[in-house]
Amino acid sequence: MDSISQIALGAAVSVAVMGRRTALWKAALWGAACGTLPDLDALIDHGDALSNMVLHRADSHALFWLSLLAAPLGTSFAWLLGERQHLRRWVLATWLTLITHPLLDWMTIYGTQLLRPFSSEPLGLGSIFIIDPLYTLPLLIGTGVALRNGAHALRWNALGLLLSCAYLAWSALAQQHVSRLAREQLAEHKVQALLVTPSPFNTVLWRIVALTPEGYLEGFHSLLDAPGPLRFQSYSRGAELQEALRDHAPVQTLSRFSDGFIKLERDAAGLVRISDLRMGQEPHYVFSFVVARETPQGLERLESAEAAGARGDVRAGLAWLWQRAGGDVEAQPPHESARVMQPRAVQAAGQPAP
Repeated sequence: MDSISQIALGAAVSVAVMGRRTALWKAALWGAACGTLPDLDALIDHGDALSNMVLHRADSHALFWLSLLAAPLGTSFAWLLGERQHLRRWVLATWLTLITHPLLDWMTIYGTQLLRPFSSEPLGLGSIFIIDPLYTLPLLIGTGVALRNGAHALRWNALGLLLSCAYLAWSALAQQHVSRLAREQLAEHKVQALLVTPSPFNTVLWRIVALTPEGYLEGFHSLLDAPGPLRFQSYSRGAELQEALRDHAPVQTLSRFSDGFIKLERDAAGLVRISDLRMGQEPHYVFSFVVARETPQGLERLESAEAAGARGDVRAGLAWLWQRAGGDVEAQPPHESARVMQPRAVQAAGQPAP
């Protein structure tokens, strides 16, 4: 999740654990610091853009390492404040604020390596977008009211935590509902993998990506849509390029990190780009990397991947998002006029759309 959400969560958890045992501002300040601590790994340069991506949310987000860190960190803070009588509480508050950070990140689709050093598998439920005001606002309001009105208003902090947790539970239930609809409508397709994740800033409009032997399907479903079949667009994943570059290290790395949700395409300049299909939507993806270039001698592989992500027209995207989330199935997302690969509209049953 974004830094504000993590700071708000850390502060709320710390205030809830410490209660009236210390000044609320001390608990909130320490919780906010611990809540943002794991994300400092973003300051580490691992040598290239792709490595920086896949090694973010790695050791700094591992439950094992954070649990080992909690005791000395919490003890040091208790001694610094002269509150050794509450040492156990400070250690507990530190531990909870540290581990709730990666657990919240796990709810997003990015990929959090919770199980290091025992496993480097990136885990992500994908039921909430990285920024969602409806998750963050209850935490900010609850902790803010408690800090303003003193210890007798701690129930506001608890209420904020309860509402934010309830929202996470709602997002998971909504995701399962949309996943069931997608599986039912794509039953006749040879779907190899299915991804259902919310569109930016909400849990009303959901993006569906289904990998097939021919490529992948992308569709959207709003919880406000009228009953009817889901609509998908069919796209190529660049099978020829994937075959040519299957043993290229950057391609292998991103394919493993994204659980196979990748596509490769060649642009007009002959540059070959790999994109993570999980974050963004056609044709703009947050994480794209140039991994090769076309030469008269054939494909020239790049030793290190070069970042080439794109976000598109934000204003037009937000206008479409609002319209489509409201249930307008005819709303068309903004696309570039020139496309490397043109989509073919398909219905859920796999027949060309009229």
